Amino acid sequence: MADKPYAPAARGSRAGARAKSSRAAQVPYLIVLAITIGALAWIWQGGIQHAKEGTLALAGAMFIGALARLVLPKPRAGMLASRRRLVDVVCLAALAIGLLVAGLVLPIPS
Repeated sequence: MADKPYAPAARGSRAGARAKSSRAAQVPYLIVLAITIGALAWIWQGGIQHAKEGTLALAGAMFIGALARLVLPKPRAGMLASRRRLVDVVCLAALAIGLLVAGLVLPIPS
């Protein structure tokens, strides 16, 4: 019995489609990440004067993440899907509500 040398699978249209779909699945995560980084930069650059707006922007990013995880199927949710759907949505929504309350209660500096 002759052994055949190992030949790696050829990259066909399936492999290319899978790579594209895995990259496309990260788009919701990247949107939430970009908003979060922007909000943190806004708070950092503006100091206490922009803390309220930055906190509200962070809450918005978490609400977007919760909504994306709620409506997208697991393969399309990318890295937003780390646990079961209900757990992910509840955690993101709770964080968003906490940030929203903190942002609304935060006094405006004079």
